[in-house]
Amino acid sequence: MEGLHILAEFRTCKGNPALLKEAAALEKVCLNACHDAGLTVVGWLFHPFGTPEAPAGATGAVILAESHLTVHTWPELGAATLDLYVCNFSRDNRKAAETAYARLLQAFQPEHADRRDIWRGGMGNR
Repeated sequence: MEGLHILAEFRTCKGNPALLKEAAALEKVCLNACHDAGLTVVGWLFHPFGTPEAPAGATGAVILAESHLTVHTWPELGAATLDLYVCNFSRDNRKAAETAYARLLQAFQPEHADRRDIWRGGMGNR
């Protein structure tokens, strides 16, 4: 069950402001990113903060057959954080992880993106 775990922080996001403020917009872009990457969505939950009149960010999780994507937004900071882990027992899913990440990067359009990659797994080699 090896896989790529991407942790990222997006700052000064220039994409659609609704992505940082509205759970529905965040949900749509996250689900599309996963589908575009060929990942298997098995469930999801997105939660808005604030009120419809004064949105204050959102948090969301997409559960994948291949693992998960979580995103948290801070519209007051123009920022978002994400945690994307894509693994599989029988094949290398790095390309799928990179595709999903690229879609999110394109949607948020951060001026600054800090990314850390962790290669997980190798448990069958012990």
